[in-house]
Amino acid sequence: MQTESIAYDVRGSSYLGYLARPDQGNENGAGVLIAGEGGGLGPQVKERAQRLAELGYVAFALDYIGEGKVLPDVATMMARLALLRADLGHVRALGRAGLAQLVAQPGVDASRVAAIGYCFGGQLVLELARDGAELACTVVFHAMLSAPDLEGAKKIRGKVVACIGAEDPLVPSEQRQAFEEEMRAGGVDWQLHVYGGAKHGFANPNADASGIPAVAYNRTAHERSWRTMLASFGETIG
Repeated sequence: MQTESIAYDVRGSSYLGYLARPDQGNENGAGVLIAGEGGGLGPQVKERAQRLAELGYVAFALDYIGEGKVLPDVATMMARLALLRADLGHVRALGRAGLAQLVAQPGVDASRVAAIGYCFGGQLVLELARDGAELACTVVFHAMLSAPDLEGAKKIRGKVVACIGAEDPLVPSEQRQAFEEEMRAGGVDWQLHVYGGAKHGFANPNADASGIPAVAYNRTAHERSWRTMLASFGETIG
């Protein structure tokens, strides 16, 4: 496996993503864009990229905090995410820039690219899909599913899979229902997987350290959702 940090600019600001690719001869020609949790490009995000590289994918974890920083605490993270949520145009630009870095990599077939996202990163890749990006598959884990309207889904080109915890108060049943209505309105090939007993952050082994009651790691849901993602890749990017 080969890994490296890649610097790039978005609207005049500096970002530092993380690339993991298989050793030469082990690539399958497909790429995966990764948007991690709001804390930044921490070890768990890089580990996901490495796991995907071991499976033959070229994986690029984009940076939406800036300069590859890992934020020091929850308060700082929430303040940063509030700014991002207030400007979805900028969020989409961040996604587009990360996608451009991925498809520019040697051996990546631009027609065989998926995007995955966790927490706010899930919202980011959903917005990227809603913006009409060429994504064969978009998979999100414990992500906010809300959309400002139903029109964005009409631009989605590929399949969408949402993996949500049944006990996640940040993504309640009303939000899941609104997501279903949006996907139907857009004619999207979509799936919604709801994992019993799982809270927000169920796919992050470090979730319990946040100290937030709504956030907790759930190993069973984590493993099931990872398998769901891989099955979706098998249907779309191989």
